[in-house]
Amino acid sequence: MKSGISILGIFVADTAYLAPRLPAIGETISGSGFSVGPGGKGSNQAVAAARAGADVSFISKIGRDTFGDLALKTYEQAGVTAKLTIMDDQPTGAAFIYVNDTNGDNAIIVYAGAAGTIDIDDVESARDTIETSEVFVTQLEQPARAAHRALEIARNAAVTTIFNPAPADAFPDEIYSLCDFIVPNETEAAALVGHPLDTLEDARRAGDVLLSRGVGIALITLGARGVLFHAQDQSVHVPAVNCGPAIDTTGAGDAFVGGFAAALSRGSSPLDAARFGCAAAGIAVTRRGTAPAMPSLDEIEAVLAS
Repeated sequence: MKSGISILGIFVADTAYLAPRLPAIGETISGSGFSVGPGGKGSNQAVAAARAGADVSFISKIGRDTFGDLALKTYEQAGVTAKLTIMDDQPTGAAFIYVNDTNGDNAIIVYAGAAGTIDIDDVESARDTIETSEVFVTQLEQPARAAHRALEIARNAAVTTIFNPAPADAFPDEIYSLCDFIVPNETEAAALVGHPLDTLEDARRAGDVLLSRGVGIALITLGARGVLFHAQDQSVHVPAVNCGPAIDTTGAGDAFVGGFAAALSRGSSPLDAARFGCAAAGIAVTRRGTAPAMPSLDEIEAVLAS
């Protein structure tokens, strides 16, 4: 019997720097804050889904080091079942995150470390975890061939598939037809379809392109404009949920994906699950950090009730 969510992705230690702007090449500027915490898109999504009430298994690789210890502690605290390979010859991944200390905008450099070696053999080793889940989620921070194989396994086992094509790297066209749901942000969607998403109609045109490539439903996240839910039979603009001033948008997309997956795994309709994901993201952006910013099920339900 299928249950819960399986997620393939990477863990990195987020090193976040607050400053008024990025420095130019050769320039040193003073920052206004610094933190180290758990991150990585797949890992953040796993924490978000678990905190939103789902049973979650996270498939990845880490190093046997201090950042790896941080990963294990993170999953223990969040209630995520860790399906991890621990490597002695590769470090745990890390990320440099610049956060604008005025408006919360961010820029990120990621080094995947051990998780960058995830390959098809690793995915095959996790086959049972994927096949017995209700929902499977992956992204592109680990090699695309691993994501592709995992999506094939999930699709062949009739598991609902969610693909977050982030970062906006190249991937095989065959992946589109393996996606029940594809969840790019507006920048990633623009890279996929070849035109900017300045308006909602632009987003709908992008959604049409993604559907024509074989995707079931496209959910294009539009930042403060919310999300476009685009299917063959309906196109719905789901507004962003305002839970207060946005101080850090770094984990917003991961909060949405994790919340969306959690709601789907409990049997919510896709559109209701999108609204749930928007509420999760609306809370997350009012807090510093990525995984530490993910809201609980009670918090999300309280926002939706209000």
